[in-house]
Amino acid sequence: MKKTQFLLFLMLLSITAFSQVGGNNTYKFLNLPISARVTALGGNLISTKDNDLNVALNNPSLLTDSMDNNVALSFINYFGGIKYGYAAYAKNFKKLGNFSAGVNYLSYGKTVRADEIGNTDGTWSASEMSFNLAYAHTLLDSNLTVGATLKTIYSQMDTYFSWGSALDIGATYFRPKKNFAVAFVIKNAGRQWRNYDSGNKEKLPFEMQIGFSKKPKHVPIRLSFTYENLEKWDLTYEDPANPTQTVDPLTGEAIKQNKYKIFGDKLMRHMVIGGEVIITKNLFLRLGYNYQRRKELKIPEKRGMAGFSFGFGFRVYKFHFSYGRAVYHLAGATNNFSISFDINGFYSKKPATSITL
Repeated sequence: MKKTQFLLFLMLLSITAFSQVGGNNTYKFLNLPISARVTALGGNLISTKDNDLNVALNNPSLLTDSMDNNVALSFINYFGGIKYGYAAYAKNFKKLGNFSAGVNYLSYGKTVRADEIGNTDGTWSASEMSFNLAYAHTLLDSNLTVGATLKTIYSQMDTYFSWGSALDIGATYFRPKKNFAVAFVIKNAGRQWRNYDSGNKEKLPFEMQIGFSKKPKHVPIRLSFTYENLEKWDLTYEDPANPTQTVDPLTGEAIKQNKYKIFGDKLMRHMVIGGEVIITKNLFLRLGYNYQRRKELKIPEKRGMAGFSFGFGFRVYKFHFSYGRAVYHLAGATNNFSISFDINGFYSKKPATSITL
């Protein structure tokens, strides 16, 4: 079995990777945090293996048989009147494995149509959606689970539309006795089949990630660390209007750069850090930090809480509710609401599954 796990890991690493730069890809809505729990934990979570179907969207290998007949719903109030949401259903087939089907939808709302001199002519709208079918299977006599999600993507911008497909591949190694998990995910490997413009084919937001989760023994806290964009080391953005000074304007001498500080900055731009605290078995508090988001969106004169996020989850009857709020910049924050429930709990004596830390 150890040989099987090693070969699987080599296969995942051998897939050709391409650099990802913000603004150079289409279907970027695929990278938006869907569930309130993920939003509260910094915007990404791929290594927490419990009974939360919302988290399985980020990593298909997180699907478990305990999610059988589970339903997950999310709604997000984004910026500028943009709204998006997600709905998913999971089913376990004993001889085949675990499946889930879902759809996430984003609406940009309506915008006034106007020409270059300001004459208006009604309104136009834009929207995007992805239909997802996921599968996960735990290897025999192993703590390793592998999974994949096939996405069919549709996007419409006024009279222009496009569609494509993408594949997510995930692997999660979970040690229940140690309360430790490590996960590796390849996201959005695919292509655009129909372009908005027949002469301009765009790349999908391909990405590779690795994540770790750990709950210390006898401590009601779970910590998660996600390292994003394995395929590209330098995620630094240089603002053309405000470039970094490399020469002293008074002396004309080169400004000495601290190589350790530069290395640390580039390393942390990949990191998303989250923590969950169990107040009671039905109440959870969450806090997250996204270094890259803070570096790119903070205002030097007034940094505020940009890059931080927080939220909570609670269980009432057979429903699990979650709320997440992410602060992007001084202009505002996003609010995310999620609800999940186990259909089995409504018609059988077997207790409904619940999220466990």
